[in-house]
Amino acid sequence: MVAAGQIAVIGTVGVPARYGGFETLAEELVRAAAAAGKAHRLTIWCSRPQTSAPHPDSFLGARLRYLPLKANGPQSIPYDALSLMQAARSGHAAALVLGVSGASALPLIRATTRLRIVTHLDGIEWRRPKWGRLARGVLRGSEALAARWSHEVIADNPEIARHVRDRYGRETLAITYGHEAARSTPPADISDLGLPRGGYALSIARAEPENNLALILRTFAARPPRPPLVVMANWGATAHGRDLRQRYAGHPHLHLLEAEYDPGRLRAIRDGATLYVHGHSAGGTNPTLVEIMGFAIPVAAFDCPFNRATTDNAAAYFDSADSLDALVPVLTDPRLAHGMGAELAAIARRRYRWRDVTQAYFDLLGL
Repeated sequence: MVAAGQIAVIGTVGVPARYGGFETLAEELVRAAAAAGKAHRLTIWCSRPQTSAPHPDSFLGARLRYLPLKANGPQSIPYDALSLMQAARSGHAAALVLGVSGASALPLIRATTRLRIVTHLDGIEWRRPKWGRLARGVLRGSEALAARWSHEVIADNPEIARHVRDRYGRETLAITYGHEAARSTPPADISDLGLPRGGYALSIARAEPENNLALILRTFAARPPRPPLVVMANWGATAHGRDLRQRYAGHPHLHLLEAEYDPGRLRAIRDGATLYVHGHSAGGTNPTLVEIMGFAIPVAAFDCPFNRATTDNAAAYFDSADSLDALVPVLTDPRLAHGMGAELAAIARRRYRWRDVTQAYFDLLGL
């Protein structure tokens, strides 16, 4: 058993963050709790296969627990469900559940325990093109269970909140992400990457179809070499990514980088960009988009309601190779670039602050 008032964080690969937005959120919660002397009240469930040895039992004072399953893909269903059951059985007071994969366990947990369940729905996962028919059905059912059986539901984007309200008649709590962590570490040396001098367009995404890397790469491969394009992705993790890497790796003004997690190197890579191209078409408020807004550079974002809501309609938007190609010379004009970048940075400072985000979670979870 654990001490009274212990909070479980479920649904991430683990901390420190080395995968995506949920991991960054979990790490920021731990850091804020540590600064307030409360990190000992947090327990983070982690994936042993996806985290680095020697698998420490704590991080900045927060307890870490490991399961021998992956936190994403098909294994995310038993991973999240088992994490929830362990949290309930060990006497945790509340669980912050990041994603809906383990929602099949919620009715039983609600019926047999006092665990308070707060679920962050993430995006509308079952609409992502990468899933087959069976997986989409499972995810759609999991979303419905999460909306029905969670004590509180969090939506990080107004479009997600609208979807939940229209589909399930459920009101959600609005909590977004912060942007400052991307610029909080001094830039590190990245001379080994051989990136272009004088600026480049940058895109950072997982190599999944809904992130439109194929469209972005095709557009820049057909353009004159200015600006060159730097794309950072986990190319080897998916067949889609491996195919894109094989097709475009030798192109003279395309630079395909492997996913990078060192904060200083990430900072330096972002510092060198003069344009950001955001291809995500699914999900809610995407952390990479929020973070780049703080760098005060123009953004070309895929035209979908999630991205328009995140950027408050202050970015430029594309929905095809032709529309992206038309935007690039406009967004590299220094006069427009400065104005758009400044407006996006102001939105980030106003709407996406980690101190507000972490405090909202602490208030909700009773931390």
